[in-house]
Amino acid sequence: MSTTRSQLYRFARDLGNVESFEHGYRRAGLSGGAEGEVERQARRVIYRAGNRQINTFVRAIGLGPRRR
Repeated sequence: MSTTRSQLYRFARDLGNVESFEHGYRRAGLSGGAEGEVERQARRVIYRAGNRQINTFVRAIGLGPRRR
């Protein structure tokens, strides 16, 4: 079951995807279309995996916050 907070974050992310697709913005400059969306998805997957590993390590050495 999804919480209200996660639903809001998901909505904001989807809205950002739509806006960036409409405007055609990419990291390196102006472009658009499907390749920009694919790049954003790939970048998000990489960031999520990296952040998860970093957070796990920080918690393991006792420096991070406890899980909710």
